[in-house]
Amino acid sequence: MGITRIQDLPAAVGAEVTVAGWLTGSRSSGKIAFLQLRDGSGFVQAVVSKQDVDEATFVAARALGQESALRLTGVVRTDARAPSGVELATRSLEVVHATSDYPITPKEHGVDFLADHRHLHLRHRVPWAILRVRDELERGVHDFFADHGFVRFDAPFFMPTAVEGTTNLFEIDLFDEGKAYLSQSGQLYAEAGAMALGAVYTMGPTFRAEKSKTRRHLLEFWMIEPEVAYLEHEGNVRLQVDLLSYLVARVLERRGRELEMLERDVAKLAPAAAGGYPVITYDRALEILAEAGSPIAWGDDFGAPHETILGEAFDRPVVIEHYPTSVKAFYMEPVPGDPSRVLCNDVIAPEGYGELIGGSQRIHDLDLLRRRIADHGLPEEAFSWYLDLRRFGSVPHSGFGIGLERTLAWITGVSHLREVIPFPRMLTRMFP
Repeated sequence: MGITRIQDLPAAVGAEVTVAGWLTGSRSSGKIAFLQLRDGSGFVQAVVSKQDVDEATFVAARALGQESALRLTGVVRTDARAPSGVELATRSLEVVHATSDYPITPKEHGVDFLADHRHLHLRHRVPWAILRVRDELERGVHDFFADHGFVRFDAPFFMPTAVEGTTNLFEIDLFDEGKAYLSQSGQLYAEAGAMALGAVYTMGPTFRAEKSKTRRHLLEFWMIEPEVAYLEHEGNVRLQVDLLSYLVARVLERRGRELEMLERDVAKLAPAAAGGYPVITYDRALEILAEAGSPIAWGDDFGAPHETILGEAFDRPVVIEHYPTSVKAFYMEPVPGDPSRVLCNDVIAPEGYGELIGGSQRIHDLDLLRRRIADHGLPEEAFSWYLDLRRFGSVPHSGFGIGLERTLAWITGVSHLREVIPFPRMLTRMFP
């Protein structure tokens, strides 16, 4: 008999099946033992009745330790009280590996303890649910871009220079060849891809050497970065809204059970799935902050408290555009007739989750880009290949980056980015 996954048990009511998994907990009452099982696809209760199994099996069932590996055969039957609507009436039980002294017990554990045991904590319900939502989000990214004619484009992780300056970089000694840096972004290389393939996207880890301990920061995180030739600012904003609303709607449709396990209030996500995000200017954002009693000067960038205020002003993500040139990267196209501002935008999530997306129309004029590189104190020789994109067939083009972990944290409603990546890398956390 083959193995049936727990997620498929509701379709097998009345059938005898074999389930292979692990014991998450157990209890017994007289002549019945109740085993809580997981197999990676879901959770189910197996009922071991003394009248249905031999004495050795019943004794073994009652003695099993948490996380013992098991193979059970039994009949699937309905159970209205179970989240999946079924349970397994056990007929036979094989102990694949008996476990004792499993360190993560049902009692309350501290954050550091669970982080030290992350390799084991991944097995438990909350991280299990989060990682299944993460999987759905990543699959959704690939499906969305495939459906819109994009080509997956893989940018290098070793960079000869920084995308947005040399601060907050992880430096690498490249043998006798000088220095290299871990990638902050695949954007510049994706621009080359867009000139070759029209519409591309990169997806992979990026690295920021920020000495920050806030809940919004990781040293290593994943970014999705599309770039599109002949796409200008307004179309770039539409693409961002279309992508984000699609991803939220997809998770709501396909991962409702996991969101319920996480106790996520899905009513707060419904407006985001519907699209229609408000678009406001940087100047209007300053007015909102002043009205909320947190004014900042024109030309200042937003910090986390400001993003929280702006996000809470709307019931869905808000697009903020036309930031001052002085606070944005060298490659952003100026607003026509107003070089003090650039054709860029951020997408701010509600509920205090901050910036999810940052994007812009890229400068396509060679001379202007050279001036901006000089203004930022960057070495032109390091960008010679990037300038070639403006020497040979330059066109208006745009792109953006969306942080996977920040988006996932918002959708799942968790409080810290360390919860939404399998093994977080932080200023104070490099183990396991």
